[in-house]
Amino acid sequence: MIHERELNFMTPDEARAFFAGDRYATEVTGIFIEDCGTHYAKCSLVLRPDHRNAVGQVMGGVLFTLADFTFAVAANNGGVPTVTAVSQITFLSPVRGEKLFAETTFIKDGKRSCHYLIEITDDQDTLVATVSSTGMHLNN
Repeated sequence: MIHERELNFMTPDEARAFFAGDRYATEVTGIFIEDCGTHYAKCSLVLRPDHRNAVGQVMGGVLFTLADFTFAVAANNGGVPTVTAVSQITFLSPVRGEKLFAETTFIKDGKRSCHYLIEITDDQDTLVATVSSTGMHLNN
């Protein structure tokens, strides 16, 4: 069981150590925590051939995984274990670059839930997708 004090990582290095156990996001997908703080996270992903679908575009699941992991870093930094309850992705443009970035905007935190918006851009400043995520705090 995760205790609240274990979720108080304020630096990217501390967050990387904590989320090393999230092997799908960090090892399989290759997501890297760039920056984080209370209610904030920015993550990146260098694209590989296995991130692309049959027509050469980045798979929607890759974009969603990047957004969901970035949400997790932001929502869990502060002491309360939080999981995604509802999430909606809107695909806006094909990826044009070779690296993706996801960054959170904190909207609201309550006793039982929280809400964030996540923007995914590429290294050519293309807004690729937006994600609206609501999390459920597990200890409340």
